[in-house]
Amino acid sequence: MNRNLLESEMRTVRPGAQVPAHWRAVACGLVLLASCMLAAGAGAGLPHLTALFSAELTPDPATRLPAPTRYSYRGIHTTVVQGVETPLRTKLEATVPAELGNVLAFYRTELGKLGWQEQHDGAVVSADHVQLAFVSPLGPGMLALDRKDSGTTINLVQKNASVATNANVMPEPGQAKLVFANISETDATLTINDRTIKRAAGSYAVSLDLQPGRYSYEVSVPGHPATTNILNFAAGDTWELTVGRDGEAWSPLLLY
Repeated sequence: MNRNLLESEMRTVRPGAQVPAHWRAVACGLVLLASCMLAAGAGAGLPHLTALFSAELTPDPATRLPAPTRYSYRGIHTTVVQGVETPLRTKLEATVPAELGNVLAFYRTELGKLGWQEQHDGAVVSADHVQLAFVSPLGPGMLALDRKDSGTTINLVQKNASVATNANVMPEPGQAKLVFANISETDATLTINDRTIKRAAGSYAVSLDLQPGRYSYEVSVPGHPATTNILNFAAGDTWELTVGRDGEAWSPLLLY
């Protein structure tokens, strides 16, 4: 796949006391990046070249989350509740041709303008890696920056607490949550943390509260090889495991 084409996966859930199993996956290509070549001897191209590698970063007014206008790669991922326009979780991924320190200064400025409050507990700020937690007007936020070659990679996440609460996918304080759904035409079984959860075909999804940590799990469906994997549950995260209509287990999705 061309690295300049990012395909984002959007899955939908319905609100309610139980999360219905008929979630659907919608793939949507979000970003097509165009590249251009500047002739080395073209004097008219020099101002553009200077702007490309200048230290100043300008916010792009068209993005859902703050992002510099100058980038070599950028994509947005969202998870949404069916019938609700506001996403449960929005993630921005980007690579920009700028020093990590300049990108960090850009985000502290732009997020501050939006009312994001930086949390200093657990913050990591070094020459090649930054990990910061925020409290935004909508809910928790996270910023991770890493040096990559001559640029910086960006991973910015914002969660919407009210949407998660209304959709019944909000974890208890200090805990994580796992949602298990089966939209296949046969029974499916999830085994995790010494518990076995069976869901009949077409039944509603169920949720399970877990302490933060790494858990191995197995999803089994008659007539299909068992799917085993390990998930790392952080406090405040909600993961979703779904068995698709063909009986195959989908890749885990971080809902919230």
